[in-house]
Amino acid sequence: MKIFKPFSFLLTILLTGCVGNMNPTGGNSAPNYPFFITTEPLMVKKIQVPVGTKLVYEESFFNEGKMEHKLSEEKLKTIEFPVGKELIWGGIPVKSIDKFFNSEMHGYTVTADFSKLNDDKKTKFSELWKSCNDDLGITIRNTDDWSFNKQNIADIEDCSVNNQRYFKDDMKQQSFLNEMYAELQKVNPK
Repeated sequence: MKIFKPFSFLLTILLTGCVGNMNPTGGNSAPNYPFFITTEPLMVKKIQVPVGTKLVYEESFFNEGKMEHKLSEEKLKTIEFPVGKELIWGGIPVKSIDKFFNSEMHGYTVTADFSKLNDDKKTKFSELWKSCNDDLGITIRNTDDWSFNKQNIADIEDCSVNNQRYFKDDMKQQSFLNEMYAELQKVNPK
């Protein structure tokens, strides 16, 4: 048994080193995405964003961290609204909108803050979304428009891991998402 201890120690060091090098960002650190904090109200992706909104952009060789100016909307990956100035999207206060990670899919994920939703503003759509207890994935026709434009919203892609369009043969999931999409279409834009 004593013979194997040095080898197991060496094996542990080698495996730990290999695993550590598998992260393309160099360890456990996240990329330092370029971002801009708005200093005046702006129109971004057809959304009027308030002062203090954080616009986060895709990783860039030349830009990282806090920027002094906004970058191209084509490179936008996240809009984070300031606390207390959440966007009303589909009648629901939302904290952020994030472009889908998969570039083959045209859409975004919306993160709601149901604690800010007044009882008199609740709808069947908000109840369905809240029942997922998670973010909502939206596919869109025009990637330049992240607003609550029902003509641009092609479908609801997912509402948590329990309801996804990916699972086409699961009629329960498909039925839930179909109902959500139908209820979304009934929501007044303002």
